[in-house]
Amino acid sequence: MQRRTMFIQTETTPNADSLKFIPGQPVSPESTHEFLDAGSSSASPLADRLFHLPDVRSVFFGPDFISVNKTEDGQWSELKPEIYSIIMEHFTAGRPLFEEGRGGGAEDTRILDSDSEVVAMIKELLETRVRPAIMEDGGDIEYRGFNEESGVVQLSLKGSCRGCESSSVTLKSGIERMLMHYIPEVKEVEQVLGEAEAVAEDEFAKFEARLRSGGKTVSV
Repeated sequence: MQRRTMFIQTETTPNADSLKFIPGQPVSPESTHEFLDAGSSSASPLADRLFHLPDVRSVFFGPDFISVNKTEDGQWSELKPEIYSIIMEHFTAGRPLFEEGRGGGAEDTRILDSDSEVVAMIKELLETRVRPAIMEDGGDIEYRGFNEESGVVQLSLKGSCRGCESSSVTLKSGIERMLMHYIPEVKEVEQVLGEAEAVAEDEFAKFEARLRSGGKTVSV
């Protein structure tokens, strides 16, 4: 049988250590998924294979793209051919994105009956105005909460936006300004990390420190 081939496009993102791979077919249209380490990638055969490559720091599945974040010292010239090969083999073979029963995603902007009018407005703006623009850059945004007393909206940037130098500008000059314009109750937007994210960031910082010290144990 003749093996099917596919054309995979790549797009740069505002984060120099992240690339957006577009296979030309749906990836995860129902919800986005992010994998911050090899342990969390076991639910997805594709993410698991990508984490076997050296210098892959995180993997993100969008509706029709895959964002891969590399370490600062990693070279795209070495990583890109390997990533191309893994993605192409996965999709041309028709393999599932997740192991059966393990692909459930977050529904952070789904408006609940228990949400206040302000929270419902915040979620709607994030879903309709913010999320599409963030995904164009290979990432996503997750709603984490709203403090009605302080007026602080808590968000988490994911995918290519994670660790990007322009992420603080995106939050403050873009998202915060827009939410404050439409919703007077919003006074500030801040980025937060979940427990798993904080652990992953801490472990990665320790790993990079060990590399820079020539393999010696370093406390961070």
